[in-house]
Amino acid sequence: MDFSPNLGLGGQWFWRSDCYGEPRKYCIKKQYFKQFAVQPLCLAPPVSVPHVWRTPELAHVHEQLVATGHARLDIHLPGGGWPVGSLVELLQEPAGPHVWQLLLPALAQAVRQKAGPVVLVAPPFEPFIPSLAAQGLPGERLLCVKAGKPSSRLWAAEQALRCADVVAVMAWLPRSKSAELRRLHLAAQQHDKLLFVMRGLDVRNDSSPARIRLLLEGTDTLQLRILKRRGPPLDTPIELPAHSARVAALLAARQGRATSPSTPTPAIAIPAPALSRRPHVLDRAAALP
Repeated sequence: MDFSPNLGLGGQWFWRSDCYGEPRKYCIKKQYFKQFAVQPLCLAPPVSVPHVWRTPELAHVHEQLVATGHARLDIHLPGGGWPVGSLVELLQEPAGPHVWQLLLPALAQAVRQKAGPVVLVAPPFEPFIPSLAAQGLPGERLLCVKAGKPSSRLWAAEQALRCADVVAVMAWLPRSKSAELRRLHLAAQQHDKLLFVMRGLDVRNDSSPARIRLLLEGTDTLQLRILKRRGPPLDTPIELPAHSARVAALLAARQGRATSPSTPTPAIAIPAPALSRRPHVLDRAAALP
């Protein structure tokens, strides 16, 4: 093999003889690449990107919020309250009064700030109006919609979210699917409404478009487990009082009276009145000699 010293166009010529002895001319092109310095990639901080948050931290919320009225719960929610324009899902079985105890402070604050009703879609029990009014939610601000079929409940909830005068919507939708809940979530987002959906424990492992998902347990105390939020998971439950301050005071007083030992009342002997003997006609005869 004979290499030619003549270089042209960055290539090198050489001669090669094949097996038949006939020389052939080949050219190998030498490639030259310029080495560039690697520049560090500059990324924007995650806190400046919407809907992005660090795993060990709660998300920075840039939307309207309503305080829950429970300080122990606010510190574990992104922004410190219920998000306006998002779906909040509450899981409880069976349906009981814990939902009202949890939501009453926020609903009372919402009706004070804006005129309009709170729509109840297919509640399992009629709320006790005097108790709600005593805690800041007047009965005339409640609008109850009775609907039996799941499709009717969804339609009523969506129409209430689209109504400009409605302050908040509470809907009991035990059989709704994830796609149907997403439709309600979008309606609440478009019209800036508070939306609370109550469901059973059997859907705990199902997917949900809810921004916040809580599980309610307990009898004497309300225990909340945060199943979904924009932030790290919370393993320990949050304990809240299961009753209002007035009801808790009445129950404590009644329990105190029931457990306190009763002091027996001493028996007072009342003398029997003396019986006066009426005179008889035979008494006179017996007295004669």
